[in-house]
Amino acid sequence: MKKILLISCVTIFICSSIFIIKWDQDNKHTKEVLSTLNNGIIPSEKKTIIDFDYLIKQNKDTIGWITVNNTNIDYPIVQTKNNKFYLNHSFDKRYTDAGWIFMDYRNDFPNDQNTIIYGHDRKDNSMFGTLKKVLKKDWYNDKTNHIITIYTKEKNYTFKVFSAYHIKTEDYYITPNFEKDEYKKFLKTIQKRSTHNYKVKLDENSKILTLSTCYTKNEKLVLHAVLVF
Repeated sequence: MKKILLISCVTIFICSSIFIIKWDQDNKHTKEVLSTLNNGIIPSEKKTIIDFDYLIKQNKDTIGWITVNNTNIDYPIVQTKNNKFYLNHSFDKRYTDAGWIFMDYRNDFPNDQNTIIYGHDRKDNSMFGTLKKVLKKDWYNDKTNHIITIYTKEKNYTFKVFSAYHIKTEDYYITPNFEKDEYKKFLKTIQKRSTHNYKVKLDENSKILTLSTCYTKNEKLVLHAVLVF
Protein backbone atom coordinates (compact mmCIF):
# COMPACT_ATOMS: atom_id res chain seq x y z
CA MET A 1 0.00 0.00 0.00
CA LYS A 2 2.82 2.38 0.92
CA LYS A 3 4.59 1.49 -2.31
CA ILE A 4 1.48 2.31 -4.36
CA LEU A 5 1.06 5.61 -2.50
CA LEU A 6 4.72 6.47 -3.10
CA ILE A 7 4.42 5.70 -6.81
CA SER A 8 1.28 7.86 -7.03
CA CYS A 9 3.00 10.77 -5.31
CA VAL A 10 6.05 10.51 -7.56
CA THR A 11 3.82 10.35 -10.65
CA ILE A 12 1.89 13.45 -9.56
CA PHE A 13 5.15 15.28 -8.86
CA ILE A 14 6.57 14.41 -12.28
CA CYS A 15 3.37 15.42 -14.10
CA SER A 16 3.21 18.70 -12.17
CA SER A 17 6.84 19.44 -12.94
CA ILE A 18 6.32 18.78 -16.64
CA PHE A 19 3.28 21.09 -16.63
CA ILE A 20 5.21 23.88 -14.91
CA ILE A 21 8.15 23.54 -17.30
CA LYS A 22 5.82 23.58 -20.33
CA TRP A 23 3.98 26.63 -18.94
CA ASP A 24 7.24 28.48 -18.42
CA GLN A 25 8.45 27.59 -21.91
CA ASP A 26 5.20 28.85 -23.46
CA ASN A 27 5.44 32.14 -21.57
CA LYS A 28 9.06 32.65 -22.63
CA HIS A 29 8.21 31.89 -26.23
CA THR A 30 5.36 34.43 -26.22
CA LYS A 31 7.72 37.11 -24.90
CA GLU A 32 10.30 36.25 -27.54
CA VAL A 33 7.72 36.51 -30.34
CA LEU A 34 6.46 39.87 -29.05
CA SER A 35 10.01 41.16 -28.80
CA THR A 36 10.58 40.23 -32.45
CA LEU A 37 7.30 41.80 -33.54
CA ASN A 38 8.19 45.09 -31.88
CA ASN A 39 10.65 45.56 -34.72
CA GLY A 40 7.59 46.23 -36.86
CA ILE A 41 6.37 49.12 -34.75
CA ILE A 42 7.82 52.59 -35.14
CA PRO A 43 7.05 54.92 -32.20
CA SER A 44 6.25 58.51 -33.09
CA GLU A 45 5.29 61.53 -31.00
CA LYS A 46 1.53 61.26 -31.50
CA LYS A 47 0.83 57.69 -32.54
CA THR A 48 2.24 54.27 -33.24
CA ILE A 49 2.95 53.36 -36.84
CA ILE A 50 2.63 49.65 -37.52
CA ASP A 51 4.55 48.15 -40.42
CA PHE A 52 2.02 45.63 -41.69
CA ASP A 53 4.28 44.61 -44.57
CA TYR A 54 6.77 43.44 -41.96
CA LEU A 55 4.11 41.61 -39.93
CA ILE A 56 2.57 39.94 -42.96
CA LYS A 57 6.02 38.80 -44.01
CA GLN A 58 6.33 37.11 -40.62
CA ASN A 59 2.82 35.63 -40.84
CA LYS A 60 0.52 35.98 -43.85
CA ASP A 61 -2.50 35.43 -41.55
CA THR A 62 -2.00 38.92 -40.05
CA ILE A 63 -5.09 41.10 -40.53
CA GLY A 64 -4.69 43.81 -37.89
CA TRP A 65 -3.44 44.93 -34.50
CA ILE A 66 -5.62 45.44 -31.39
CA THR A 67 -5.03 47.72 -28.41
CA VAL A 68 -7.26 47.89 -25.32
CA ASN A 69 -6.48 50.78 -22.97
CA ASN A 70 -5.21 49.98 -19.47
CA THR A 71 -4.72 46.29 -20.21
CA ASN A 72 -1.85 44.26 -21.62
CA ILE A 73 -3.84 43.64 -24.81
CA ASP A 74 -1.59 45.03 -27.53
CA TYR A 75 -1.15 42.36 -30.18
CA PRO A 76 -1.31 41.63 -33.87
CA ILE A 77 -4.52 39.83 -34.86
CA VAL A 78 -4.45 36.76 -37.07
CA GLN A 79 -7.21 34.92 -38.93
CA THR A 80 -7.22 31.56 -40.64
CA LYS A 81 -9.74 29.06 -42.03
CA ASN A 82 -10.91 27.75 -38.64
CA ASN A 83 -11.16 28.70 -34.96
CA LYS A 84 -8.90 25.90 -33.75
CA PHE A 85 -5.40 26.49 -35.09
CA TYR A 86 -4.52 29.61 -33.06
CA LEU A 87 -5.91 28.14 -29.87
CA ASN A 88 -2.59 26.32 -29.58
CA HIS A 89 -0.24 27.98 -32.05
CA SER A 90 1.73 31.21 -31.64
CA PHE A 91 2.12 34.03 -34.14
CA ASP A 92 5.10 32.18 -35.65
CA LYS A 93 2.85 29.08 -35.97
CA ARG A 94 4.82 27.15 -33.39
CA TYR A 95 2.74 24.88 -31.17
CA THR A 96 2.10 26.44 -27.75
CA ASP A 97 -0.71 26.30 -25.21
CA ALA A 98 -0.64 30.11 -25.05
CA GLY A 99 -2.08 30.32 -28.57
CA TRP A 100 -2.56 33.77 -30.09
CA ILE A 101 -5.13 36.55 -30.55
CA PHE A 102 -7.30 35.59 -33.52
CA MET A 103 -10.44 36.72 -35.34
CA ASP A 104 -13.32 34.35 -35.98
CA TYR A 105 -12.82 32.66 -39.35
CA ARG A 106 -16.40 33.57 -40.34
CA ASN A 107 -15.74 37.31 -40.08
CA ASP A 108 -15.09 39.65 -42.99
CA PHE A 109 -13.82 42.68 -41.09
CA PRO A 110 -15.12 45.39 -41.03
CA ASN A 111 -18.23 44.38 -42.96
CA ASP A 112 -20.00 42.14 -40.42
CA GLN A 113 -22.39 43.30 -37.73
CA ASN A 114 -20.42 41.47 -35.05
CA THR A 115 -16.65 40.97 -35.33
CA ILE A 116 -15.41 38.37 -32.82
CA ILE A 117 -11.86 38.10 -31.49
CA TYR A 118 -10.62 35.33 -29.18
CA GLY A 119 -7.66 34.93 -26.84
CA HIS A 120 -6.69 32.75 -23.88
CA ASP A 121 -6.94 33.95 -20.27
CA ARG A 122 -3.27 33.48 -19.41
CA LYS A 123 -2.19 33.63 -15.78
CA ASP A 124 0.94 35.57 -16.72
CA ASN A 125 -1.41 38.29 -18.07
CA SER A 126 -0.44 37.70 -21.70
CA MET A 127 -3.03 37.31 -24.49
CA PHE A 128 -6.45 38.15 -22.93
CA GLY A 129 -5.16 37.55 -19.39
CA THR A 130 -5.89 41.16 -18.35
CA LEU A 131 -9.33 41.38 -19.98
CA LYS A 132 -10.86 40.62 -16.57
CA LYS A 133 -9.88 44.15 -15.54
CA VAL A 134 -12.84 45.49 -17.52
CA LEU A 135 -15.23 44.12 -14.89
CA LYS A 136 -13.65 46.20 -12.14
CA LYS A 137 -15.24 49.48 -11.14
CA ASP A 138 -12.02 51.50 -11.28
CA TRP A 139 -11.46 50.41 -14.89
CA TYR A 140 -15.04 51.31 -15.77
CA ASN A 141 -14.85 54.69 -14.01
CA ASP A 142 -11.97 55.85 -16.21
CA LYS A 143 -13.66 56.64 -19.53
CA THR A 144 -10.34 56.70 -21.38
CA ASN A 145 -10.32 52.93 -20.89
CA HIS A 146 -13.48 52.52 -22.95
CA ILE A 147 -11.67 53.04 -26.26
CA ILE A 148 -10.43 50.08 -28.28
CA THR A 149 -8.39 50.53 -31.44
CA ILE A 150 -7.94 48.09 -34.28
CA TYR A 151 -5.20 49.07 -36.70
CA THR A 152 -5.18 47.60 -40.20
CA LYS A 153 -3.05 48.15 -43.27
CA GLU A 154 -5.84 50.20 -44.88
CA LYS A 155 -7.06 52.29 -41.92
CA ASN A 156 -7.57 52.41 -38.16
CA TYR A 157 -10.88 51.70 -36.42
CA THR A 158 -12.01 53.08 -33.06
CA PHE A 159 -14.54 51.25 -30.91
CA LYS A 160 -16.27 52.33 -27.70
CA VAL A 161 -17.08 49.75 -25.00
CA PHE A 162 -20.77 49.37 -24.21
CA SER A 163 -20.95 46.05 -22.36
CA ALA A 164 -18.75 43.67 -20.33
CA TYR A 165 -19.82 40.60 -18.37
CA HIS A 166 -19.22 36.91 -17.73
CA ILE A 167 -21.70 34.23 -18.73
CA LYS A 168 -22.04 30.48 -19.09
CA THR A 169 -20.48 29.31 -22.34
CA GLU A 170 -22.85 29.80 -25.30
CA ASP A 171 -22.85 30.50 -29.05
CA TYR A 172 -25.32 33.41 -29.10
CA TYR A 173 -22.89 36.28 -28.50
CA ILE A 174 -20.45 34.95 -31.11
CA THR A 175 -22.92 35.15 -34.01
CA PRO A 176 -21.42 37.35 -36.79
CA ASN A 177 -24.65 38.47 -38.50
CA PHE A 178 -28.40 38.63 -37.90
CA GLU A 179 -31.59 39.63 -39.62
CA LYS A 180 -32.57 43.26 -38.88
CA ASP A 181 -35.09 42.64 -36.07
CA GLU A 182 -33.01 39.83 -34.59
CA TYR A 183 -29.95 42.09 -34.48
CA LYS A 184 -31.81 44.81 -32.57
CA LYS A 185 -32.91 42.19 -30.04
CA PHE A 186 -29.34 40.87 -29.84
CA LEU A 187 -27.92 44.32 -29.10
CA LYS A 188 -30.47 44.91 -26.33
CA THR A 189 -29.71 41.52 -24.81
CA ILE A 190 -25.94 41.89 -24.64
CA GLN A 191 -26.22 45.48 -23.40
CA LYS A 192 -28.48 44.40 -20.53
CA ARG A 193 -25.97 41.73 -19.53
CA SER A 194 -23.29 44.30 -18.74
CA THR A 195 -21.87 44.51 -15.23
CA HIS A 196 -21.76 48.31 -15.60
CA ASN A 197 -23.95 50.74 -17.52
CA TYR A 198 -21.88 52.43 -20.25
CA LYS A 199 -24.84 54.49 -21.48
CA VAL A 200 -23.98 53.98 -25.14
CA LYS A 201 -26.71 54.21 -27.78
CA LEU A 202 -26.98 51.45 -30.37
CA ASP A 203 -29.19 50.84 -33.39
CA GLU A 204 -29.63 48.34 -36.23
CA ASN A 205 -26.79 50.04 -38.14
CA SER A 206 -24.25 49.63 -35.35
CA LYS A 207 -21.20 47.50 -36.05
CA ILE A 208 -19.72 45.93 -32.97
CA LEU A 209 -16.58 44.22 -31.74
CA THR A 210 -16.72 41.24 -29.37
CA LEU A 211 -13.75 40.03 -27.30
CA SER A 212 -14.10 36.59 -25.76
CA THR A 213 -11.96 34.60 -23.31
CA CYS A 214 -12.39 32.03 -20.56
CA TYR A 215 -13.58 33.20 -17.13
CA THR A 216 -14.04 29.85 -15.38
CA LYS A 217 -14.15 26.30 -16.67
CA ASN A 218 -17.76 26.72 -17.79
CA GLU A 219 -17.96 30.50 -18.27
CA LYS A 220 -16.73 33.10 -20.70
CA LEU A 221 -15.68 36.70 -20.10
CA VAL A 222 -17.08 38.92 -22.83
CA LEU A 223 -16.56 42.54 -23.86
CA HIS A 224 -18.55 44.34 -26.56
CA ALA A 225 -17.66 47.68 -28.18
CA VAL A 226 -19.33 49.66 -30.95
CA LEU A 227 -17.55 51.15 -33.95
CA VAL A 228 -17.52 54.95 -33.63
CA PHE A 229 -15.13 55.84 -36.49
